[in-house]
Amino acid sequence: MKQDRTTRYQKDSLTLSGTVMLGTGVMIGAGIFALTGQMAQMTGSLFPLAFLAAAIVVSFSAYSYIKISNAYPSAGGVAMYLHQAYGDRLPTGFNAMLMYFSMVIAQSFLARTFGSYTMQLFGGDDSGRMVSILGAALILAAFFINLLGNRWIQGLHRLSVL
Repeated sequence: MKQDRTTRYQKDSLTLSGTVMLGTGVMIGAGIFALTGQMAQMTGSLFPLAFLAAAIVVSFSAYSYIKISNAYPSAGGVAMYLHQAYGDRLPTGFNAMLMYFSMVIAQSFLARTFGSYTMQLFGGDDSGRMVSILGAALILAAFFINLLGNRWIQGLHRLSVL
């Protein structure tokens, strides 16, 4: 018996402007807020070249996501694309797990960076406990915001743009 792997989601649950705002928020939060500061520290005077190289690499990734999402529209995201590529086989599960772990690592990195930057505003934290507490609080806050759904998040983004 073949499993039904089609995704079911509410049509127009994300608007174009909402999608752009969500994507921009992620890029600013991860790409600019956290990663740029770390990259600037590591590359020093070569920072502009490193930033340009990152932009080129990301453009290939963005183009690939656009093409595959047009070919296989789905609310399942990367997991559904892996299923389209590999079918019901071990590589699908293996690559999905790798993607999951990379997202956990990225979120942890961003949360720790948030905690570290926040503590710099207050003179630092010698023990490092507050950095971890603030990072964990950010992850919990993001979790609860995501539970509220796309429409609520889009509305919040619209307010922040005004």
